[in-house]
Amino acid sequence: MIVSATDLPSDPELVAAWCGGDELAAAQLVRRHAAALTRYLAGAGAASSEVEDLVQETFLKAFRGLSGWRGGGSLRGWLFRIASNLLKDRFRQSKGRVFLEINDQDLPDHSDPAGELAASEAEQQLREGLSRLPHMQREVFLLRVQQGMEYTDIAGVLGTTPGAARVHYHHAVKRLKEWMG
Repeated sequence: MIVSATDLPSDPELVAAWCGGDELAAAQLVRRHAAALTRYLAGAGAASSEVEDLVQETFLKAFRGLSGWRGGGSLRGWLFRIASNLLKDRFRQSKGRVFLEINDQDLPDHSDPAGELAASEAEQQLREGLSRLPHMQREVFLLRVQQGMEYTDIAGVLGTTPGAARVHYHHAVKRLKEWMG
């Protein structure tokens, strides 16, 4: 049986089902949003060893506080706001220290040395550029580029206005272009 996207329950329907005791609805919400949260947190600077814990903590906090989400904004936006706040808390707790890890998948593949070198240099420049951006510009840039969110949703996640989100994005892009030359 083929199920189209229109046949899938919406986030508000799944939330209502979970509030009514349907455990499968919660699992479906996690499957729907976990990968996007993982990408966002990893891109926003969470240590790779903490990303999975932060995603789980985001869902735990969300499920405990579903009464705080009234369905006015997107559930995904609300989850990103929770994740962003958790990441800020972790950053404060670590007093701003960032720990980098090298995993096996981070090691280069030497099948195309010239292409690998160019890609590695560009990736390194982008990472350095992102780390140099002010916090709000980096978060707006990641939510817009990595997650494809609209400015109204970004504003809801970060507690700002859509206009301010546009300005932060514009400045982030301008700075990254300058730095990457």
